[in-house]
Amino acid sequence: MNAAATTRTGTEEQTQKKKVFGHKRGCERCGRKRGIIRRYGLHLCRQCFREIAPELGFKKYS
Repeated sequence: MNAAATTRTGTEEQTQKKKVFGHKRGCERCGRKRGIIRRYGLHLCRQCFREIAPELGFKKYS
């Protein structure tokens, strides 16, 4: 087995981009790190999303 094929070099690791949001930054509004909704570029926790969802145009169907 080739050792170069199983390990990564330093240049390959630097080219990969890391995610900025999620557990690193959290909610834009309150800073909470769990339950982040990132769809549509919102980056809000689920509690903040429930508070401002009607203002954004989201409707609750059930």
